[in-house]
Amino acid sequence: RRLGHRLFIVLGHPTYYPRFGFEPAHPRGIEAPFPVRSEAWMVHALVPGALDGVRGTVQYAAPFNAL
Repeated sequence: RRLGHRLFIVLGHPTYYPRFGFEPAHPRGIEAPFPVRSEAWMVHALVPGALDGVRGTVQYAAPFNAL
């Protein structure tokens, strides 16, 4: 929030992250750029309305693509 980011996406344990406000991203129309377990792909809005109209496939920074 302090840096001006509006939302946060994680690929993480589906019973750990929801306690911090994360929810499944797929139902929101936010797709991973690679195959993932749907329940582990999560998003969290850092400000109200941050997910309004957000849809598409996440793009990672170039260094991640080399992995």
